[in-house]
Amino acid sequence: MKRISVDFGSQTTKIYMPGCGVVLMEATCIAVEKYEDDGELKFEPKAYGDKARALSGRAAANTQIINPVDKGVIVNEALATELLSYFLEKIEIGRRTAKRTEAVFILPCGVKESVKERYRAVAEACGLGSVYFTFMPFAAILGHNKAISESEPMFILDIGYSLTNIAVISQDGIISGYSVSLGGGDIDVKIIDELADSHNLKIGALTAEKLKNTVGSLLEDDNKMNVVEGRGLRNGAPASVAVDSAGIYDCISSVADKILEYVNLLLTKLPAEVSSGVMQGGIYLSGGLIKLDGLPEYIEEQTGIPVNVSEEPQLAAVIGGGAIISSDDLLSRLADE
Repeated sequence: MKRISVDFGSQTTKIYMPGCGVVLMEATCIAVEKYEDDGELKFEPKAYGDKARALSGRAAANTQIINPVDKGVIVNEALATELLSYFLEKIEIGRRTAKRTEAVFILPCGVKESVKERYRAVAEACGLGSVYFTFMPFAAILGHNKAISESEPMFILDIGYSLTNIAVISQDGIISGYSVSLGGGDIDVKIIDELADSHNLKIGALTAEKLKNTVGSLLEDDNKMNVVEGRGLRNGAPASVAVDSAGIYDCISSVADKILEYVNLLLTKLPAEVSSGVMQGGIYLSGGLIKLDGLPEYIEEQTGIPVNVSEEPQLAAVIGGGAIISSDDLLSRLADE
């Protein structure tokens, strides 16, 4: 019997296998070729995962890059099944092995039952034997290598590409929490707009993300710089400009500030005893955006609450999911079918 933890994210899919670690981390996208068959529009998969993402902005006119998961919701079950089946094959879980595989899927905080049903339908279509679901805050805290306290509340802030999970939990469950449609992708959009406005340069989503990851910083004295290539808006010719950390500081801080508004909103609704526990325990940070230079310090400064950063923020949730699927006790308490 194999066991896996699956974080089927909007931007990246991560799969963890107990005893092996993270066995897959690829882009959650699929490249499909559009064609007509007897007057009906159909789609033929051409590339999956990272290979599909590499085609973004470079694909032929009849090729479309599709993300079957958006903001934690499966929006295209057929393509999600196609993509997940491909990922499972890559880690040597074919149709026969899938029947003997237990999987826990990590879902955003507070999703509706209909969202879970879509995940279940995709998992069953992939042939997975036993399927469980847990919420992001539980998985994220376990990914910090921390046990969920019986008495003390634990505050989790997980910032992903298109979704941020904010919650206070205990062994009894989620005390208060929600997911909001904000994340690293919003910063990418602002960077694209900023370069268009200030440098008359059109860049694509992949370039904006690369710039965010290499130059982006919330350290005010940071002076990293990178040369960005794109298309001039005035003449349409190839062009390049040098962009430093200060040039995209506002793009990052505006999104961070909006996320912190939701953090403060949750904090103001907590009972006094819970607030006291959060202040003592601090905020546990996870998610890919937490790797951004200066962001943990910015969150601590703006909230006045100490922060705890996991060793691998982007992988915390899927690692925590691995802890859940490995333990019958955790599986019974923190997951359901």
